[in-house]
Amino acid sequence: MTNILSATVAISAMGLIFGALLGFAAKIFYVKQDEKLPLITEALPGANCGGCGYAGCSQCAAAILAGEAKANVCPVGGKETAAAISKILGVEAEAFEKKAAFVRCEGCSDVAQIKFQYEGILDCESAARMIGGGYKACSNGCLGFGSCVKVCNFGAISIKNGIAVVDFEKCTACGQCVKACPKQLITIISAKDKYVVKCRNTDKGALVKQECQAGCIGCSLCQRNCPNEAVKVDHYLATIDPEKCVGCGICLEKCPKKIIKKITL
Repeated sequence: MTNILSATVAISAMGLIFGALLGFAAKIFYVKQDEKLPLITEALPGANCGGCGYAGCSQCAAAILAGEAKANVCPVGGKETAAAISKILGVEAEAFEKKAAFVRCEGCSDVAQIKFQYEGILDCESAARMIGGGYKACSNGCLGFGSCVKVCNFGAISIKNGIAVVDFEKCTACGQCVKACPKQLITIISAKDKYVVKCRNTDKGALVKQECQAGCIGCSLCQRNCPNEAVKVDHYLATIDPEKCVGCGICLEKCPKKIIKKITL
């Protein structure tokens, strides 16, 4: 009994000593937190989506405070959040550029050719692993099983007629859908993207016509008629440089497949 009592007293004493040492060390090594950090964290939306390039809002706040990220880095919070953080930092609010996700595929069920009837797991990643990249004749086409829909926390994506469609009003450009798409069909566009090619098929034109009635055939009419050399056809697929594009719309008019779309964010 005496041994048990002695052991209990010894352990309790050691606990008190270690507790005191930890308390002393905490005071010695304490680093004062900048009072702006919790304010910036609170100003962020708390989505923890990673759209800013950081793991979560706490990491984003720390990066903003350290000057490693701009006050308008959060795509979810928009201009209101950017203005609030700028006020906390005591700096002039930078202009916030609206961004949104864009699905580069027009191959809906009405125009896309089907190779076979798919009866596997209704998931884009699983379907994409099939021979040839899926059940559609176009190996680059949207599979329409909604992997992007499942990861969108803002209800901005839906499946219509076999392809994913983004609601620009709801989209926050968080980028989760970009990561989820196994075909790399989804990209983030901004207000400066006046016209975008809604296709990623790099097959030759003759083959594209067999695969999808709406695919880019690489005819180069858009490139030849662009007065600012903003359009380039590479590997049978047209792309538009937003820095050179002035929004004249000639490329849209000349495109025989009407695969070039005017964007308004």
